[in-house]
Amino acid sequence: MPVVHGDAEDGHRGAPAGDDSRGARSGVRLRRNVKASQVRRELLPDQSPALLRELHLLTREGHLNADALRKLKQVNHLMGLLRPAVEDVQARHPNAVMVDAGSGNAYLGFVLYELFLKNADSGALLSIEGRPELTERAQGRAQRLGFTRMQFQTAHIDTATYPERIHLLMALHACDTATDDALVAAIRHGADHVAVVPCCQAEVAAQLKEKRPVVASSGSMSLLYAHAWHRREFGSHLTNVIRALTLEAFGYQVTVTELTGWEHSLKNELILGRRVHRENRRARAQLERLLAETGVTPKLTRELGVKPTAAAGGTVSSTEAPESPGPASSEPAPASAGSEA
Repeated sequence: MPVVHGDAEDGHRGAPAGDDSRGARSGVRLRRNVKASQVRRELLPDQSPALLRELHLLTREGHLNADALRKLKQVNHLMGLLRPAVEDVQARHPNAVMVDAGSGNAYLGFVLYELFLKNADSGALLSIEGRPELTERAQGRAQRLGFTRMQFQTAHIDTATYPERIHLLMALHACDTATDDALVAAIRHGADHVAVVPCCQAEVAAQLKEKRPVVASSGSMSLLYAHAWHRREFGSHLTNVIRALTLEAFGYQVTVTELTGWEHSLKNELILGRRVHRENRRARAQLERLLAETGVTPKLTRELGVKPTAAAGGTVSSTEAPESPGPASSEPAPASAGSEA
């Protein structure tokens, strides 16, 4: 991922090299290896060592090395957070369609399939990945594992061919605007549930750098991103605030939480959305005003036609922009689905 316009601090942030300290909260070493005899305790109840071998997460001796353990913990924790959404769409849609956008090696998709689709009578999972070698490798694995309802497509997220109706869309660490592309696909195809873990948010940081002198009305706010390091951090935060608010504007109930402890990943913010309305005009007005006040225009809002609009008084009255009570579809998600996350 390139840095932003020559600003070395803007853009991608990786984990510190060689960090072997202890996690601040968990007390678990970052570089912990698990012996073959102890692997079972790291797995979920319906998870098999055979799948981990196929994904090359286990060594030839059956051990789980530190990097593989880190990946497994991230994916398994996400499975726990996604369980209410998956069970909801399976209960309401006999042929539930789930999409893993920017699937990479498809660890997330394979784990989800084994846990929720392998023993189900119906339902399909579509993995979308832009690198053909990864798609080909994943197809071979699915065939060997007998995951017959796992489908693959080689395409970038913004140019992929999606099913007419998506019930759950996931995007784990889709870099920069690729997360926006995934959210656009979810909204346009009426996804009941969406889950994204953003990564490398560089676009808004670049816009803050270029537009800082132009947004005169921002006052002291520009001090929050005057320095490159702060601009990267503030830009990343602002990007995800806009993403969450955009989902709300299009009728989603949103939860923003931690994916897993910092000892496992620095790309750690999880945005969960459950569609409960056709739209939310209050959130739409707030989003338009936020764009006007910050002077940024992320790809997500550009693609969805959301434009900045300054509002007098700086507040939204209850009579000005009431939330639409209309359901997202003829089968709205029940109020409790996904609330555990």
